[in-house]
Amino acid sequence: MAMVASAVASSSMSHLRFLHSYTFPRFESGQVQLKVAATAKVVMYQMIPPSSSAAPLIPTTVDVNLGDRSYPVYIGTGLLDHPHLLQRHIKGKGVLVVTNTKVAPLYLDKVIHALIVGNPNVSVESIILPDGEQYKNMDTLMKVYDKAIESHLDRHCTFVALGGGVMGDICGYAAASFPHGVNFIQIPTTVMAQADSSVGGKTGVNHRLGKNLIGTIYQPQSVLIDTDTLNTLPEREFASGFAEIIKCGLVADAEFFAWQERNMDALMARYPDALAYAIKRSCEIKAEIVCQDEMESGLRAILNLGHTFGHAIETSCGYGEWLHGEAVAVGTLIAVDMSYRLGWIDNSVVERANKIIKQAKLPTRPPANMTAEMFKSAMALDKKVADGVLRLVLLKGPLGNCVFTGSGGHTGVP
Repeated sequence: MAMVASAVASSSMSHLRFLHSYTFPRFESGQVQLKVAATAKVVMYQMIPPSSSAAPLIPTTVDVNLGDRSYPVYIGTGLLDHPHLLQRHIKGKGVLVVTNTKVAPLYLDKVIHALIVGNPNVSVESIILPDGEQYKNMDTLMKVYDKAIESHLDRHCTFVALGGGVMGDICGYAAASFPHGVNFIQIPTTVMAQADSSVGGKTGVNHRLGKNLIGTIYQPQSVLIDTDTLNTLPEREFASGFAEIIKCGLVADAEFFAWQERNMDALMARYPDALAYAIKRSCEIKAEIVCQDEMESGLRAILNLGHTFGHAIETSCGYGEWLHGEAVAVGTLIAVDMSYRLGWIDNSVVERANKIIKQAKLPTRPPANMTAEMFKSAMALDKKVADGVLRLVLLKGPLGNCVFTGSGGHTGVP
């Protein structure tokens, strides 16, 4: 695995020998029961059950500070019932809502109402795309362009992404390129999109040879996270998003990771306060990192923990067979295992990572048919390859710190 060996070493020959002898781990599966703490040290609130009516009406706001491209991330319950949160970010008179067959029956009418109520000058069109990672491609993207052109939209219109990460990526890339960039709003409806992909501006589509190989960074004008939309999310999709939340704790906030360990049962039970905090803190971490390194020339790469291995699983198995978060969960455990074998972390981190991913009801082992050669082939085409060297994110030192490697050797990131 020469490409991977170059990525994890400042001395390529020594780590070439290491990777030749490295076998991808087959972690044991199982369930771990953990008593949920009644209160959390990190956040000053008491857990409440889902039936409680104590949820705040005023949204929490996380600001992504990027100069004249700064934007707010609104987080709260029932936000789709507050039209002003959307309308204040609409530009022009034409709006195109991009959604899919699963989300449209649930929320499209509500979003259209929020866009037009008391706002008669706005005309709203919508396009309903097929659902699934396998449709995140150029053919689906062309359908968005077709709808925009047929609707006579121009450069003064607004695109609205309604759905999970796939909708955000496709709609965002369409907005970035039609005709030379138009206004763009994210309304994420999955844990994955709310906690990660809707913030930071990464947009694009997959290529048959690799995930997210076509795209650009294009920031939205706002992100509206109505956590009530998670109530309709199927269990598998719901759990999938926690791979990104767990990742944030591992690479950037040890206290947040410890809070997750104490409260994962509450998160899996969809307690609204726990969910709101987990999503808010994940958005804060990502916003802090993006504001320092928007174009991923350095620090932002730490957010790719587990993604290189995970993308290899998604590409090799066929898009849509494994959910993104499922693949990232396994990829994270492989990265943690490799970090331990390199002597960069102690075994307690390996044990904690395995335990929390099991708690989150995520897979802990690669697909049975996934060979080292399949990993090598997919990773050689990963978008993180630069100058022939793969930047592979591994953990080093205590939780909340990591290291990424590249053509210049490894660079520590606090």
